[in-house]
Amino acid sequence: MSNDLLAWREQFPILSRTTYLISNSLGAMPGGVREALGTYADDWGTEGVRSWETRGWFTLPVEVGDRIAPLLGAPPGSVSTHVNVTLASAVVASCFDFSGERNRIVCSALNFPSIIYLYRQQERRGAKLHLVDSPDGVHVPLEDLLDAIDERTALVPISHVIFKSAFIQDVEAVVRRAHEVGAKVVLDVYQSAGAVPLDVTGWDVDFAVGGTLKWLCGGPGVAYLYVKPELADTLEPALTGWMSHTNPFAFDPSPIDRNSGAWRFMNGTPAIPALRACCPGLEIINEAGVEAIRANSIRQTRRLIDAADAHGWTVNTPRDDALRGGTVSIMVLDCEKVSSELLGRDILIDFRPGAGIRLSPHFYNSDEEIDHAVATIAELVGG
Repeated sequence: MSNDLLAWREQFPILSRTTYLISNSLGAMPGGVREALGTYADDWGTEGVRSWETRGWFTLPVEVGDRIAPLLGAPPGSVSTHVNVTLASAVVASCFDFSGERNRIVCSALNFPSIIYLYRQQERRGAKLHLVDSPDGVHVPLEDLLDAIDERTALVPISHVIFKSAFIQDVEAVVRRAHEVGAKVVLDVYQSAGAVPLDVTGWDVDFAVGGTLKWLCGGPGVAYLYVKPELADTLEPALTGWMSHTNPFAFDPSPIDRNSGAWRFMNGTPAIPALRACCPGLEIINEAGVEAIRANSIRQTRRLIDAADAHGWTVNTPRDDALRGGTVSIMVLDCEKVSSELLGRDILIDFRPGAGIRLSPHFYNSDEEIDHAVATIAELVGG
């Protein structure tokens, strides 16, 4: 079957020598990143401190947010950038007072652990964390999640796509229930942005967090925070800093005069090299189109599932295309050892306890690479 997206393949140097099926963890680096980082070095080397003004360093955090916004279905000016998702989520948590009766935080036990660690620490501020368990390690029953959200709930942090299993949760149902009782939803789109179409505006999501590290091929050091525009200026994050001041260069020690929109949720000095480095990937994903990427992803992940079934391996990923993100988790005999052997053969995948070998084809991967990975697994397990 023809895959027009493979025209982008030559933009990613590692693909010429490696079977790269690990975009759920770190997307392949676009060749343009070298030039982007070279530009950063040139700016610093020639302009020095003037680069904040002459090379646009100061406004870059929100400009990058505006490049991310279309991939989320968000309007311009609603996305701020941060160093990682945990910090972006901490900014959200700092907007809320958990000392009263509305102090419950409801989230899935399958959320990425860093997020659970963060929200558990809010118990020191009066919050009560309620984790909704999974019966199978693949999904959390929607009815259990909805039943846990009540009038005591302040925040509902959920993953759009669960990192271990690639299960897609019903965002709209969770948002409806949360809003019925006055709670806010914090949607983690790290495992979906760039691989699954998003519409945070249409879904009426209050907050969304994610990063450029994975499917957006942007590298580490850039995360983002979307805040619903109607909500943004009503919030006062306690985790703040000089970048969120209306006049940061006044260096006024008086109580902060908060900026509006995305700027309101900024804090300290941004990581300019990382912001520069993420731009080539964002440009490619925006141009390739997430709808086309998603269609190809469904086809290739189905190919992986069919191959696993043919070999009799356990698949810890939803079989329904509508419920599956971009990853297929396969459990085989001596799974962790097989994973190590694959890495040794330059087939880049990863292993997660309880999930197995995670294979994550992206738009730049060929069907032949998928078949090669499957054939190698079969060779290693002897069938």
